[in-house]
Amino acid sequence: MTVRKSQFNKQQFLAAVAATLARIIFSTIRLRVTDRSGFLTNPPEGPRILVFWHNRIPAISVGFLRHYPAKHPTRKGVSVLTSPSKDGDILAGVMANLGMGSVRGSSSRRGSTAIRELTSLLESGVDLAITPDGPRGPKYSLGPGAVFLSQKTGIPIMPVHARYHSAIRLKTWDNFAIPIPFSRIDITIDQYVTINPEATDLEAERLKLETYLREEAEKSDPLL
Repeated sequence: MTVRKSQFNKQQFLAAVAATLARIIFSTIRLRVTDRSGFLTNPPEGPRILVFWHNRIPAISVGFLRHYPAKHPTRKGVSVLTSPSKDGDILAGVMANLGMGSVRGSSSRRGSTAIRELTSLLESGVDLAITPDGPRGPKYSLGPGAVFLSQKTGIPIMPVHARYHSAIRLKTWDNFAIPIPFSRIDITIDQYVTINPEATDLEAERLKLETYLREEAEKSDPLL
């Protein structure tokens, strides 16, 4: 009888290490949350499409771990749209270790397949998290996916903003930020944005949301 050795999965290993380090750092963060939508105090019946910039992923993850109303009967969990690349493999693994699901796709790869999967998840009641300028930018440029998905399903968009008071800025396309241990993060859960199902000019809706998210980001943290 031949016993096959299990194959080492580099992406899964890196994801597990990254998630462990993230939990350690996150446990030290001082967090302040402003909930303009009532999502935390009075969770809505249906799902929401959470939208935030790519360089805010760690901040939003802290907020999810501490405040997402997972035990509320209307909440079915959160899934994150991640790239089908090797980097996306790691991010999907990190999200899984932090208690979130993932859908693999982007505007250039598996785009239509990802839209179908995202639509199915929304119809099942799962909240979705989308970084509309990911995975490669340009920084603070909102892709059309979130607006299209919101109009198609009738599910409102929930913008989420984050301010790092002290963070390490990586030399990546989006200046990805990693909070320094024991620093403070401010998170704002904004009021829901509903896309008119009869709207024919989705570019105008996309640009309006992009402008608002960018202005909030630059106002709260001009260094990012």
